This record gives sequence, C-alpha cells and structure tokens, in this order.
Amino acid sequence: MPAAPKTVGAYLASLATSHAPTTIRRRLAALGKMHRFNDLPWNPGHRDIQGPLQGLLRAHGRPVHKAGALTLAMLRQLVATCDRTARGRRDRALLLIGFAAALRRSELVALKVEDVVSVAGGLRLRIARGKTDQAGQGAEIGLPRGRHAETCPVRAFQDWQEIARRKAGPLFRKVSTGDSIGDKALNPDAVRRILTHRINLAGLTIEGFDRMSTHVLRVGFITEAYKVSRAQGPAGDGIISSLV
Repeated sequence: MPAAPKTVGAYLASLATSHAPTTIRRRLAALGKMHRFNDLPWNPGHRDIQGPLQGLLRAHGRPVHKAGALTLAMLRQLVATCDRTARGRRDRALLLIGFAAALRRSELVALKVEDVVSVAGGLRLRIARGKTDQAGQGAEIGLPRGRHAETCPVRAFQDWQEIARRKAGPLFRKVSTGDSIGDKALNPDAVRRILTHRINLAGLTIEGFDRMSTHVLRVGFITEAYKVSRAQGPAGDGIISSLV
C-alpha cells in the first residue's frame, strides 16, 4: 500500500472469468475505501485501472441476475402451508413480518421481543441496526393490521407470542423436531431454509430464488408496493394494509 494502478488493473483482470461484474466493482470500491481510510493516494479513474476494468467487462461480463420476487399471491400460498404448530406459527409470523416490513434476513432474525410494541392499529418495530445504518442509530417501522386475517402480520405476531410466551430475547427462535421452542435465535441462513421448505410445500417455483433466496421477501414487498402505489396514484395510502 498504496497499490500501483497497474497492480490494481492486473488484479481486476484476474477476476474476469471467475467473478460477476458487480463483485469486481465491489472489490474495486473496497480497495478505494482502504486507501482513503489510510490517507493514501487513490485514483480509480486512472487509465491503468479503467482500461483493464472496461476491457474485462466487455469481454467477460455476465448479465446481472435479478433477485427472485415473492408476489402477494405466492405469499398467501406459503402462509397456507403454516399450520397451528409452534413451527407453523413461527414461520407464518416470520414470513409476514419479513414481507410487510421489507426486512433483510439479518434484520429479521435480530429482532427481539422487546423490539416489537403493540400500538393502536398495529405494531411498531425497532430495527436495532440495518445493513445501510453504519452509524447504528436504528430505525422504527410501523406495521398496521392487514385487511385479511390469514396474511395479517399483527395477528401472526400475536399468534406466535401466544405459545412462545417470551417477554424478552430473540423473537424468532429455534423450534425442535418435537415442536419445542428453544431459547436461541435463528441464524440468518435459517430464513433461506424456511423459505425453501415452505416453497416446496406449496409446490411453487420462483424465478431467481436459487440465486438470491434471502431477498425474496424484501424484493417481493417492494415490487408489490410499487404496483399498489402506481394503481392508487400519489394520493394512495395504507400500502401495507392494502397488501396484507
């Protein structure tokens, strides 16, 4: 350090056949951040960097794959596979809260019981720290009651809490094969496994799920919310409640 532009260019070129364009750009951004944090000279526009970068993108670039999106109709089918067992209630609450709040899997499994407060008309979620919240200030999200009981995140939360009976600690906990609720929180990869299990039970095929399965809830909500806002116009409100 500092890395010479020719060295950086050669490094990027070496990734051409094994990494996607977005990954290569992310590696370049990481190098830039390391240089700036250490007050070292950095010029990503240097011809020895941009030349190899543009060349490899033209020669070996691969199309960017979109994340699979879960439609509202698909969500209803997934929720329909959730029975009244502890696992079924947990999965229903996880799916509906994750969708309605457009949460990433890390944010979803990090939720604690004390982060969810019942308020008039719904729930208030406190997200301790999100992916883009580098300052760690957190954020609050309001979830109104849904119009349909089977897809209402508020009812699903209450249904899960009825048997979980926890006032603090992880909201979404592990459930044993004997349907016993444990004390440990789910890990982020458990969201993928739950989604895969429910999708298989429902007999669904979601395009792009195999590539970015952990984002289907978040992407699905954003896609559906956009459709609703377009249909309702600028004056439209109550998007979440109208979706669920």
